[in-house]
Amino acid sequence: MKAFLLLISLLPFYLFAGEVALEAFKNQDYKKAYKLYKIDADSGDVVAQNALSYLYFNGYGVEKNTEEALFWLKKSAHNMNANAQYDLGMMYLSGKNVEKNLNLAYTWLDSASDLGNVNAKYNLALMYYIGDGVDANLTQTLLLLEDAAQSGHKASIDNIAIIYMQNLKFDEAVKWLKVNAKNGDTRAYSLLGEIYCQEEKFVEAKKWLKKSIKSGNEDATLLFKEYGLEKY
Repeated sequence: MKAFLLLISLLPFYLFAGEVALEAFKNQDYKKAYKLYKIDADSGDVVAQNALSYLYFNGYGVEKNTEEALFWLKKSAHNMNANAQYDLGMMYLSGKNVEKNLNLAYTWLDSASDLGNVNAKYNLALMYYIGDGVDANLTQTLLLLEDAAQSGHKASIDNIAIIYMQNLKFDEAVKWLKVNAKNGDTRAYSLLGEIYCQEEKFVEAKKWLKKSIKSGNEDATLLFKEYGLEKY
């Protein structure tokens, strides 16, 4: 019982130590941040391990050391830190700091995705879409993009509608294009107009193409004339 009580009593200080390290980093007191993160990293804190790798990669508060940075990044990733897994996966995908390895890129991005990292979901979706290091799979692409987009991931929201359009899934494309349009993406106006023209919903097409024309899209003007939308 005494040991349990001791553990509980130390917990607030341990959490506080992590907050102090972050505050030191924000204040660009990198040597202090390094010292505190190193203590926590050695104690098994996965967030501190990931932070320590960042300091080593960039030479903040410590001499730049890619080998040491990778050691701590991999340690954090193996300890199931989603952000570390994402960073490691992207390094293997791009060949930055490590030899490019698409199999390892997939492994780490897939794991980070399962842990809820939306950036990992997006990049994994692209791998499935292109067939980069994994068999091309449109179903998996859209599942991952939907999940990331539902979480508010901007790049996923921006691109999922285009992929739905390319695969003639117009109802789903319209849903996301309207989100884009609401967010001020003027490209979405013309794409909505194009879909509604194809579906012969000309009143809706006219509304969106007029918005697109107003934003300066010349292609929208041509489409407006092609379908004779003035009469609707």
